[in-house]
Amino acid sequence: MYNNNSRTVAVISYITWVGWIIAFVIRDRSDRFVAHHLNQALMINLLKIAGGLCVVLPHVGDYVSSAVGVAALVLLIMGIYRAVNWRTDPLPFIGEFHLVG
Repeated sequence: MYNNNSRTVAVISYITWVGWIIAFVIRDRSDRFVAHHLNQALMINLLKIAGGLCVVLPHVGDYVSSAVGVAALVLLIMGIYRAVNWRTDPLPFIGEFHLVG
């Protein structure tokens, strides 16, 4: 099923883009646990980019960007918690989207 490094690689995937790339490269391609967390972390990183782009919106951009940033931080903490505890339930709002694996 999962090897001893699965949890470590899953947690690393949540630590910035660099961590995601490292986890993507060193993962065992047949490990569904790591693939799940790689996907969740990718969605959080894309959400952070979208939030950053909202800053250009007049009047509300800063508020939207800040709200998205806080939401991304909460999702990040939830994702790391779930990876540490060997859980694969999807994160709210982003968990149903699959880009990896």
